[in-house]
Amino acid sequence: MENTYNYSKNPFQDLKAETKQNPLFLFLLIVLITIPLGYAVNGIAVALCAVVTLITFKKENFSTNVNLALPVFLYVLMACSILWSKDVDATATALSKVLPILVFPLCFMAMQKFTTIQKQKVIHFYSLGILGYALFYIFRAIFKYVQSGDSAMFFYHNLVTEDVNAIHVSVYVAMAFFGFYQKPIKHRFDKMALIVLAVFIVLLSSKNIILVFVLLILFYELFYFRATQKVKWITVLMVALLALTVAFSSKIRDRFLIEFKANQQEGTINPDFTEGVVYNVSVQQAWSKEKFQQNEYFAGTAFRVYQARIFKEMLQEDDIFFKGYGLNASDFRIEQKGIEHNIFQGDEKNEGYHKKNFHNQYIQIFAETGVVGFLLVVMIVLVNLVKSIKNKDFIHFCFAILMISLFLTESFLARQRGVVFFSLMYCLFNASFSEKSTNTK
Repeated sequence: MENTYNYSKNPFQDLKAETKQNPLFLFLLIVLITIPLGYAVNGIAVALCAVVTLITFKKENFSTNVNLALPVFLYVLMACSILWSKDVDATATALSKVLPILVFPLCFMAMQKFTTIQKQKVIHFYSLGILGYALFYIFRAIFKYVQSGDSAMFFYHNLVTEDVNAIHVSVYVAMAFFGFYQKPIKHRFDKMALIVLAVFIVLLSSKNIILVFVLLILFYELFYFRATQKVKWITVLMVALLALTVAFSSKIRDRFLIEFKANQQEGTINPDFTEGVVYNVSVQQAWSKEKFQQNEYFAGTAFRVYQARIFKEMLQEDDIFFKGYGLNASDFRIEQKGIEHNIFQGDEKNEGYHKKNFHNQYIQIFAETGVVGFLLVVMIVLVNLVKSIKNKDFIHFCFAILMISLFLTESFLARQRGVVFFSLMYCLFNASFSEKSTNTK
């Protein structure tokens, strides 16, 4: 693993010192910290980052980087897709949303190079910021629970709002958790932070992230050669406690049980709906059933299988293999397929399934930009993973694994927050670094 710096007892002095050495240090950190806030706030932070890069640009600092060039190529392809887009207005709007895919690689190529220790400090301050968000959301949930008596305020989208999105926040929190977890010496504050963040991840109820989160903890302790036998057993115990929390929390347990039941047998009844009988769609039905009923419910896995199925049908019916429909221009075909297969069309309380995107980044980019865009995304995530292994950088490895798995279940780059988080973290981990040392405390 990489060498780590000694964490200062005065983080404000540390922040001031690093910003004095590299002005982009503070602005990049502001971008990361403001991701859960409103789009305008984070958008301004991204713009400031680009402006500061231009103001502080020096020719001798510029250097090309193949790893950073890949996202640039992806953005160029996205921009070119407006020439053949099936929805030019949607593509034009989306190009401004995904602009960080272009902006951050160019910033990292042009700016003064970070040192490895500065990269670690960015992760450290980011982790502190996410801890603050976690505490805010937990206290807000307590306040709402006291007012309403509804325990649902502690779980999933209710905890952080659907706009901010529980699954996206789960990724931010998991990265913050491992930012504290990889510290060689953990003080009382660090241990308390780990407990808060671990509990928060469980409350967010993302099945995919909880599973990957547990596996990464096990991987670190069971395969990292410095771990003592005592620490390994403590880790196993902590994972067991997390599993018990999931098992005994009805809200979280039900999310896992619905998936399990729906995938084991057909025709199971969903108990969450009190008005009329609602049946769970099995994975097999999602892939092969021609017509669905309006009272059939798609659990997470079944819905994603259905989305993969209709993408396969689109490939067979439309000429999209090489060019796709255009960036953000596949919604009309998803809606047509939803009507064709008669999936739930929505009502006054719930949005229809036919209004949702593919919930798979690999499929989403293939449908919108063709096979070239798909291959670029695969190259980006593989380059990211290979470099994390080569550098023996555990926090980078966590980011790589989280993104690979999340791209299978979410169209992460379809949201501005997802674009900013992925683009900036990818550049932070894959940029070239200066060997010049910095003042550490």
